[in-house]
Amino acid sequence: MRRPTPLPQAPTPREAVEADAPPPAADPILFPNPVARPGASTRLADQPAPPEGDAPREAEEPSRVRAGSDDAASESIGVRDVWAAARARRKALRAEVRRFTARQRRRRAIWITVVAALVVLVLGTLGAAYSPLFAVQKVTVAGTQTLDAGAVEQALSGQIGTPLARVDSSAVKAALVQFPLVESYTLEARPPHELVVRIVERTPIGSVESAAGFTLVDAAGVALSTTPDPPAGHPVITVTGGIGSPAFAAIGTVFRTLPADIRAQVTAMSATTPNDVTLTLGGTGTSVVWGNADDSSKKAQVLAAMMSARPPGSVSVYDVSSPGAVVVR
Repeated sequence: MRRPTPLPQAPTPREAVEADAPPPAADPILFPNPVARPGASTRLADQPAPPEGDAPREAEEPSRVRAGSDDAASESIGVRDVWAAARARRKALRAEVRRFTARQRRRRAIWITVVAALVVLVLGTLGAAYSPLFAVQKVTVAGTQTLDAGAVEQALSGQIGTPLARVDSSAVKAALVQFPLVESYTLEARPPHELVVRIVERTPIGSVESAAGFTLVDAAGVALSTTPDPPAGHPVITVTGGIGSPAFAAIGTVFRTLPADIRAQVTAMSATTPNDVTLTLGGTGTSVVWGNADDSSKKAQVLAAMMSARPPGSVSVYDVSSPGAVVVR
């Protein structure tokens, strides 16, 4: 039996378009005769060619449209518009930068202000301190009891006219060295024109007899003055080994520990070693056996209590060398 012939398939859209499209123009080089080209249509070869003037007119249409659009764009966007847009963009950028750096700029401004204020303050202070506006016009000496304050002020008169900040401490020291009673001193500036010198005098503990007479000394053995006779109000010191010996150092420690009322009654002090310090109370000639300088504060309290209970007029000896067991004879 014979198989039926299959039906032809429907062409796809692309094949339909290609079938309806006109065949390509004949290539004059490969096919000089359009009739001889394979697949060329005789009907298309018989059609007259378009006029020569039509093709240039059609080619000029797109260029005319483009030229017209360029002219319109150039007329609508000018140089000023470009500049204005650029300025607006830069302005917006600067505004954004300022907004994001506002805190940093405030912090920097605060630091600059603080530093500038400190610099101005320091420069102003230095300028005022080193200027003649704060020069020394008066020297005041304080703390003197035995020393003549007027003599000290006269010795320091060389500082008059010197700015307070430039007072020469070495010159002040050189002027005060000539006063043996000066143990220490401090300088105090009182703007605008006063210089205060506070002096701590040496405390004399007694006089030591020498070939020149009686030399008043302090606890460190510094000679304060020399007189032919024992100076009134100060005990006479008799010590083995001189003022540089340990026995003299023990006497100085004991005397500085005594209360003021007992110290005023002492007329003589003696020691051969640091362990046998003995005091003599004036008027009655009562002796106080002190021993060494250990526990001097406690011994002084015990002696004051015993002298109050039994006055020196009725006692010949107070032995406080052992403050826990005081002996009174």
